[in-house]
This record gives sequence, structure tokens and C-alpha cells, in this order.
Amino acid sequence: MSKMRAVQVAGPNQPFVLVERDIPQSQRGTVRIKVQACGVCHSDSFVKEGTYPGIKYPRIPGHEVAGIIDAIGEDVGKWQVGQKVGVGWNGGYCGYCDSCRRGDFTTCHNMKIPGISYDGGYAEYMIAPIEGLALIPEELSSIEAGPLMCAGITTYNSLRNSGGRPGDLVAILGVGGLGHLAIQFSAKMGFKTIAIARGNDKAVLAKKLGAYQYIDSQSQDPAKELLKWGGAKIILSTVTKANAIMAVVKGLSSGGKLIILGAAMEPLQIFPISLINGRQSIMGWPSGSASDSQDTMCFCSLTGIRSMNEVFPLERAMEAYEFMMSGKARFRVVLSMEN
Repeated sequence: MSKMRAVQVAGPNQPFVLVERDIPQSQRGTVRIKVQACGVCHSDSFVKEGTYPGIKYPRIPGHEVAGIIDAIGEDVGKWQVGQKVGVGWNGGYCGYCDSCRRGDFTTCHNMKIPGISYDGGYAEYMIAPIEGLALIPEELSSIEAGPLMCAGITTYNSLRNSGGRPGDLVAILGVGGLGHLAIQFSAKMGFKTIAIARGNDKAVLAKKLGAYQYIDSQSQDPAKELLKWGGAKIILSTVTKANAIMAVVKGLSSGGKLIILGAAMEPLQIFPISLINGRQSIMGWPSGSASDSQDTMCFCSLTGIRSMNEVFPLERAMEAYEFMMSGKARFRVVLSMEN
């Protein structure tokens, strides 16, 4: 049987190891993807550290996958060999839970996650259920498409479902892997976009990405600065520090909404009376379904939005992961299988 290169984790807190495996075969309702690129996401730490329940090891991580269908199983509908596809966080759903029966596949109670529920994209080939497939526009390369399957869809989908209207003031908290994409989406959607980050070193980049104004949260009070413009209708938080999130909440306008994308592991301390008086709200946003991923990529191809990526070959996956976790990447890290 033919072999492929793959990077796997043998167990919790074990290193990424490059191994040789049999090339998997597609089954009913699935396709085999010849992986061309796979983003390295902070959520891959769930596999590396064993913090996501139910992971079976050894496991191949990776849920920002882009490649070409090279084999199909039975009952795959119109999916064909040769199609350029991506697979993101929502890599399949059950179809029978309460969420699925209401068409809300993003919150499926039994959702399949590539790299967690089944082997993901840190490999030359992978198997994916057809429910998780998104067509990649020809205008996007696989390296450009990979990060859009998680970082891209999460920021795009949350903004388009935020209730904001063109012209509204939208603040993006954090100019990093998620934030640099969120600024672009916000600006292209017609929002008056304010970027907020620590220090002034990202001010020029933020404005280049489309921000109307930049707030340095180290030297300025971000909430007070937002109120000078009447307050933010939407604050999209991409950071993972509770104190940074708390520093901007009072900058919401009447009827404003704080949407949390960054998975902060610390509690938020909110005074309910302030939310009541301002008719304000706080919500989280996961990512989206495969069709949402497809919408994200189409929007990017139409508007010229692109992720800023640092590319590593598959055999340097451990180095790539550590670089991403260090926070030094500008701004997404992608593994390329085409070296």
C-alpha cells in the first residue's frame, strides 16, 4: 500500500512527530483530499495538550485544510475528483440533534472536528465527510485559503451576523491572527472600523488594513476613546485576556454588543446594571458551517482580503506550532505540503 508523510501526536503533551502512514481510503459519504496546505491554529493545542475530551491517540492535528479531492467514496453527491476544497473547524455534523434539525449546523451537539474527531490536515492526505467540504475559489491559493477555514470564517461570520449596519462604528480588539483579518472584513463591509491593541507599533498596519483609527490601549483608555465617537455599536474581541476585554466594555454605544471570539480562560466581571442601562449585550461566536467557509472565501476573492501568513514545510510542524504559540507570528502560520 502507498505511504504518506504525516505529523501526529502520540498522546497528551507529546511532541509533534513526522511519521510514515498508509494513505487512507475514502469510505461512504467521504472524500480523500490531497492536502496542499494546512493552517496551524491555537486550537491545535487542544490535541497537543490533550485538553479536548474524547481525543483518540495517535492523532494527526489540523483543521485549516486546503487541497484537492483525489478520491471519492460512495454517496458523495456531485463532489468530484479534482475539485479544490477546504475543511474547517466544523468538519461534519450529525443531522439529527436539535441544532441540526433547525439548520444550525454550527452548534451541532455531535460536531466532527478535523484533527480532533478524526485525523486532520498535518498530512499529505486526509479523509473528510462531505458535510465539511467548502469549495475554494480559483482566485485563492491553498496557502491563502487555509487560514480562512478557521480564523477567516470566525471573524467574517461573526461580523456579518452581528446586526451592525454599514456606517456603524465597529471596534476590533486585538491586531493578531484573528484581528488582522477582522479589520479587513469590517472595513470592506462598510463599518467605521477602529482597531485597538497594546502599543503603537501596529498603528500603521492597522490603518493599512482598513482601520479608520487606532487606539493604543497602553497609553489611552480605549473605552473613553470609543465614547468620543459616540461608542461602538459592535466590539469584536479577538484577545484572550479578561482584563483587556473589560477595559473596552464601557466603550459600547446604547444597544451595543460585545462579541467574544478569543477563548479567554478567565472570568469576566461585569456589572449587570451597566448592561441594563445601555441595553447592551455580550455574546460569543464559534465559527460556522462549510457553506459559511465558502461564503468567507468568496468574499475574500471578491474584495482582495488576504491573511498574512508565515509558511513552513510539513517536516517543521513542531517549529511552526511553537512559533505560533509564542505570539511572534505575523500573523498566521501555514504548513505547505508542496515543497
